[in-house]
Amino acid sequence: MQHPEKPADQTFRAGVGAAIQRADGAVLALRRSDNDTAWQFPQGGLEPEEEPRDALFREVREETGLESMHLRVQNEAPRLLAYELPVEHRSRRTGRGQVLYWYRLLFDGTDELITLGNRREFSDWRWMKIADLVAIVSPFRREVYVELSRALEASPGDAEPTSGKLS
Repeated sequence: MQHPEKPADQTFRAGVGAAIQRADGAVLALRRSDNDTAWQFPQGGLEPEEEPRDALFREVREETGLESMHLRVQNEAPRLLAYELPVEHRSRRTGRGQVLYWYRLLFDGTDELITLGNRREFSDWRWMKIADLVAIVSPFRREVYVELSRALEASPGDAEPTSGKLS
């Protein structure tokens, strides 16, 4: 028996997210261009056949201007984390929400390297405490960010490079 294809607004897109930290533990938060009060981590969808780590560095470069030479993968979330979009934000392109591979990256560079890429998606950036970002992130993303904040409480230097898991 063949199953009918799910409507686009019932699917979840696969993606990646990056919690970029400085050595002092501050995280890079980006302000959305379409909503001056919405701040978030860099994130985006996987392209067909794209591996998550390749998507990670592509998305970070597109959204922040940062190149991989200034970033080091500290660890990754032990499981995929998902959020559901409000009904009014769902579309064929966005689907019902995203299921994301999350990575913690240590930034080793200067602030001048942060250019926000093409500036289509984000209009501003700042370094902040993870708790401050959790407080202002869009409500539909908050649960994911709370879980990420628990994982980021340890200082970035405590994680094992590339092989550790966010816990």
